[in-house]
Amino acid sequence: MIRRRLAAALTLLALAPLPAVAYEVKDDAGVSTRFDAPPARIVSLLPSLTETACALRACARLVAVDRYSNWPPEVAKLPQVGGGLDPQVEAIVALKPDLVLMATSSRAAVRLRALGLKVVQLEPRTGADMRRVVASLGRALQVGGADALLRNIDEGVQAAAAALPAPLRGTRVYFEVTPTPHAAGRGSFIGELMDALGLVNIVGPELGPFPHISPELVVRAAPDLIMASRASLQDMARRPGWPALKALREGRTCAFDGAERDILVRPGPRMPEAARLVARCVTERMGKQ
Repeated sequence: MIRRRLAAALTLLALAPLPAVAYEVKDDAGVSTRFDAPPARIVSLLPSLTETACALRACARLVAVDRYSNWPPEVAKLPQVGGGLDPQVEAIVALKPDLVLMATSSRAAVRLRALGLKVVQLEPRTGADMRRVVASLGRALQVGGADALLRNIDEGVQAAAAALPAPLRGTRVYFEVTPTPHAAGRGSFIGELMDALGLVNIVGPELGPFPHISPELVVRAAPDLIMASRASLQDMARRPGWPALKALREGRTCAFDGAERDILVRPGPRMPEAARLVARCVTERMGKQ
């Protein structure tokens, strides 16, 4: 009888909610935000943060997202409250979130904080940034799994690298992010992903993670392979000197559709899939050379 009572008491103790413990999170803007309890109503205004929050099993806490957040599929049913740079402030306030996630490049954080909302600004641009953001988001949400998620990302990228045929390593690649043109430099998470696959990025680290480049730079570098969105590739033939690029003349290009581009330009849980997309591009375009 005593043992049964003791077991019942221990069970009730295990099921009882733990007392809330206050904690602070310092974001990429250098701002520390205090939480008295884990946030239960979250607005995410950056797709990579949306994806990471869901990968950390906090999708059910999202009450709204930006117009570009479209993965995982369950976020499609959530209200959209503008973009990261032009959020619908009144709509966000009306949702009464206890946390707003957004990029450091957004100036709206000042206004949202002035209205009494807790804002955490995180913006991964490099591989190291991505790792820090995953850890910071895990702390902000008070969830476990950040270390496991990072291990899964690393293992997935390593598997894609191992599957790439050795003769194709060293392929010189130009990766265009926007038709402006902005490129992915070696210091970006995309550039680091190419490094992990054994590829050579023609845009050096001295230009920054995502530099606006001169079209002449690509002409001089003459990459073996060009990766870009379909819109970018359609524009390339009109650029001075680009029709002479051997990669364009011989069709050594990969045109990514919208869904594929989303995977490639969002640092976070789908980076193994991004690595597989890049490896497949290299294999299909360069494997017959």
